[in-house]
Amino acid sequence: MQPNERDQSAEQFLRLIQESRRGKFKIYIGMSAGVGKSYRMLQEAHTLLRNGIDVKIGFIETHNRAETHALIDGLPIIPRRKLFYKGRELEEMDVQAIINNHPELAIVDELAHTNIPGSKNEKRWQDVLEILDAGINVISAVNIQHIESLYDEVHEITHVDVTERVPDRVLHLADEVVNIDLTADELITRLKEGKIYDKAKVQTALTNFFQPEKILQLRELALREVATAVERKIETSLPANIQAKPERFLASISSNADVARKVIRKTARLAAYYNSRWYVLYVQTPAESPDRIRLDTQRHLINNFKLATELGAEVIQAKGDNVVNCIMEEVQKRKVTTVCIGKPHFNLLQIILRTFAFNQLLNRLSESDTDLVILS
Repeated sequence: MQPNERDQSAEQFLRLIQESRRGKFKIYIGMSAGVGKSYRMLQEAHTLLRNGIDVKIGFIETHNRAETHALIDGLPIIPRRKLFYKGRELEEMDVQAIINNHPELAIVDELAHTNIPGSKNEKRWQDVLEILDAGINVISAVNIQHIESLYDEVHEITHVDVTERVPDRVLHLADEVVNIDLTADELITRLKEGKIYDKAKVQTALTNFFQPEKILQLRELALREVATAVERKIETSLPANIQAKPERFLASISSNADVARKVIRKTARLAAYYNSRWYVLYVQTPAESPDRIRLDTQRHLINNFKLATELGAEVIQAKGDNVVNCIMEEVQKRKVTTVCIGKPHFNLLQIILRTFAFNQLLNRLSESDTDLVILS
């Protein structure tokens, strides 16, 4: 065995050891607030506790819902950390206390939560990864609208800018993903009975977020996400010799910030569905060299590279005056099976100038047996 092969073998075995030491991760997903994610987590905690499992609450948010609050009784709680921010005393989950206490299982609610500035980690999902790495099992919960790659779809449905988001890779790490499902009628009934928000907020909620057509669309997203997670689990459990040829996606983006973000998120969804590796390619042409590109465009590019990395992509930055050649070079080098590009928004002159380049890309890809997906 050559030295390089020995190193790869050792690294693979090290990964297996690390994975076996890592805690198991279960996520409850819901289409919206009030479907019963926290309630179900606490029910499961009681069941596990009765069966001799050392369960402790790391963080739970009851939102003053009486039926949820009642389930806290009898469950050990790790005290929250108190800190001052802008003159007020606030509470956050105490990650270090959970790790020091080292229960078999920790209940950690609101996976998408943003921690108070000054906390060790910016986001709670980062806290959870740290707890898992310490060998502690975790049960957590998140609403479908907080999943990063679904931002555009959720915004189109709800017209709400969801600022707290969880990278898809966090869901991919979960050993089990469970959907907490209600019909639109059941959810609206719970809202009207005051089981989700205070009575004073009910009418506002009914005229905004809690409309049947919006709930149905969010419900479909949640069901689809869990179905994809199950398929991913099945595929990764299959022996290597009967697994299908691996898909590899390449998202080719431009400096157009809005189009690039949508292409990145939609390619992330495709890659997640196929449980495949994927790449984001930006080709810097002479017209976008550092001395010619606008500062705000450069800033948007950097933010999109960061988004792609958070969603699990490998970002590739190339330079060249022929974008098609750069794309084809990466396709061959990385054995890409599908190239994803944004739907172009050109004026007539740009269409005339760029049609040749598009046809060139189409012809080159067909020769290499690589698919092309144009994302709206």
